[in-house]
Amino acid sequence: MKIKICGMKYPDNILEVGSLLPDYMGFIFWEKSARYFDGTIPELIKTIKKTGVFVNETVENIIAKINQYDLQAVQLHGKESVEFCQELKNKIDAEIEIIKVFSVGEDFNFDVLRPFENVCDYFLFDTKGKLPGGNGTTFDWNILENYKSEKPFFLSGGIGIEEIPMIKNLKLPIYAIDVNSRFEIEPGLKNVQLCRDALVCVSTIENK
Repeated sequence: MKIKICGMKYPDNILEVGSLLPDYMGFIFWEKSARYFDGTIPELIKTIKKTGVFVNETVENIIAKINQYDLQAVQLHGKESVEFCQELKNKIDAEIEIIKVFSVGEDFNFDVLRPFENVCDYFLFDTKGKLPGGNGTTFDWNILENYKSEKPFFLSGGIGIEEIPMIKNLKLPIYAIDVNSRFEIEPGLKNVQLCRDALVCVSTIENK
């Protein structure tokens, strides 16, 4: 299981967290977010996939950010359609991953995923809330028992250290966990020790 640390904002903090070697680091390009990123990403170890997080952005602007920041993954956190994802997929390098986010509430219908199967690399399930993401709460993971696809997915939404050991019991194709608000000192500034603890915890699960 891989780990994505999202909502990075400050260069020194980015380097500190990057030294821990997470699999993904997320940079939010949605201007309404408290973690909105418009700075310079310092040079990171190549194994870390820089991920741009977008909300209802245009294909052209996403491609511009990919080129500006040398992104290796794109996370679509808005109401992007199947056609939008296909257009983006056609216009970017095949090695750049597309992660399509779905906000999960009690009445989530997993049938909506089927048309997206061939236009994205991964799904990401987050907690349905007032904001497109970063609401800091978990959803009822029992809902995921209705997930019938074999496509691996990211699990997000209020995940803290305590939740990580529980995730292994879900018996689902979880590719990665996505952590953010519960590992922060303030929006965009991560607690490096907590991030280290999370990586150790994930590693421990993998080695059992």
